[in-house]
Amino acid sequence: MTKYLYLFRGGDKRMSEMSPEEQQKHMGEWTTWMNGLAEKGQLIDGLPLHGDGKQVSKNGTLVTDGPFAEGAELVGGYLMVKANSLDEATEMSKGCPMLQFDEGHIEIRQILDLQDY
Repeated sequence: MTKYLYLFRGGDKRMSEMSPEEQQKHMGEWTTWMNGLAEKGQLIDGLPLHGDGKQVSKNGTLVTDGPFAEGAELVGGYLMVKANSLDEATEMSKGCPMLQFDEGHIEIRQILDLQDY
């Protein structure tokens, strides 16, 4: 099986508008979805990301506060999964509760082994 990375973008605004009960219910849906992937041996790892960060550029001489992406483009978390193909990884992502939000989307990328690069 091949490894794939899901980068979760957007959806944070909608989460911030939810009541605590709605947030808890939504997070329960995430747990159910991720547990389903784990039971099938497809989940490798995944966690949300803190909103603050740093960006390093100019050969390491410039460090700035970041990230600078617009809210809908900001990476809010990741998941690493195993699938037989990009098409299968795409189908697996369709159960993600984030997709309930119109502004939420998932970028899916194959993780390459260094020897294949």
